[in-house]
Amino acid sequence: MSNLDRQHDGNLYYPWDPEIHKEQRRCQDLVDEFNLTRPSEPEKREALLREMFAEIGEDCYIEPPLHANFGAKFVHFGKGIYVNSNLTMVDDTHVYVGDFTMFGPNVVIATAGHPLDPELRERGLQYNFPVRIGRNCWIGAGVIIVPGVTIGDNVVIGAGSVVTKDLPSNVIAVGNPCRVLREIDDYDKQYYFKDRKIREEDWADE
Repeated sequence: MSNLDRQHDGNLYYPWDPEIHKEQRRCQDLVDEFNLTRPSEPEKREALLREMFAEIGEDCYIEPPLHANFGAKFVHFGKGIYVNSNLTMVDDTHVYVGDFTMFGPNVVIATAGHPLDPELRERGLQYNFPVRIGRNCWIGAGVIIVPGVTIGDNVVIGAGSVVTKDLPSNVIAVGNPCRVLREIDDYDKQYYFKDRKIREEDWADE
């Protein structure tokens, strides 16, 4: 079995395989080109994103700079996704993100890991497991998501959290390691921030 095959099946492999590295450099060039675009060039940005990503839906916005180890080649975005600056994706295997999810600045999504055994690390071995993020999530600033994690729909993750285990849908989760704080409930339909009440006149016309 080749290193290309093992890259996506969870087995140990050599990421510096010449065939893998050649494609990786091509993909990283596209990310660099995207990061050099200006705010006045939305059409150019959109065209590059469609070339970079495995899938990307309509009405997605990604604020440069974007950092992607494999140039987003294995990243699958739904529609209406918002990404603030400095999203870092160690996307050596697949990342899936559902519609309308939002990312704060400086979020890290990692699919790659290395063996705990030092001799294996010294030989340059690596393994990858996909990350899955559901629909309509809000991933706070500075959140880190490690390989193999699945996050449900409508999840809010507090700033600075380190997500090491799966999270169910419809919860607020915080901390290092990230844990469920509470479910999203009727209170959240009445108040948007602390004691600030949601008023229909603020959004009914949109």
